[in-house]
Amino acid sequence: MKTWMKWAIGVAVVVVLGVVGGPFIYINFIKDDPPERFALEDAAAATTSPDPAPAATSGSTSAPGGDAVPADGAVDGAWVVDPGRSAVGYRVVEVLFGQDTEGVGRTSEITGSMTIAGTQVTEASFEVDMATVTSDERRRDAAFRGRIMDTENFPTATFVLTSPIELGDIPADGVPITASATGDLTLRGTTRPVTFDVQAQKNGEEIQVVGSTDIVFADFGIPDPSGPGISTQDHGLLEFDLRLVPA
Repeated sequence: MKTWMKWAIGVAVVVVLGVVGGPFIYINFIKDDPPERFALEDAAAATTSPDPAPAATSGSTSAPGGDAVPADGAVDGAWVVDPGRSAVGYRVVEVLFGQDTEGVGRTSEITGSMTIAGTQVTEASFEVDMATVTSDERRRDAAFRGRIMDTENFPTATFVLTSPIELGDIPADGVPITASATGDLTLRGTTRPVTFDVQAQKNGEEIQVVGSTDIVFADFGIPDPSGPGISTQDHGLLEFDLRLVPA
């Protein structure tokens, strides 16, 4: 075999090893593992507030917002997001030169509230500051805030409940409840009805709600997130972990 042909084959092999082996090494040995999906806390380990709870009065306990949570466990009334302990984000499968990985971005800049009456959530609305969503990769974040979500023109995402959520029972401490939440979701200026699968659990003076739904990007006018060397599926997971305290 001529020397030049051997040289060309050698270069091709090196290139192939670099394209395939490089991403494999990066994903499996260098890149941090993506965060786990949101889940309900262990009821025994869950905390309700960084500050000690005030002394209880007869028949009720004081809540962080100053109102009383009835000692019988009733949760009627308005509950608001504790932004320091809540999070909303996305999870999308990325293919880096043939190697699968996950891109995950999150933010704790969330506001909103929900109202409970008996065994129903009758009202709920939440707003997220999309410009504060960050991941473990600056280039991904720049693309997210730029051409993908265009946060300069569409700085917030919102969800407004349109049908009551049936809880079945009044939430008891440490007992998970599974339900569905249907409402209007607005992303990148486009509003569409969606249904989230949610789990909720009352932990003392706090209610934790976790959930997710699959979002098809084209449904909300979101451009294909794929870029040079990286491709994504045409959909991704919108997930959240909300901690709510009495208003």
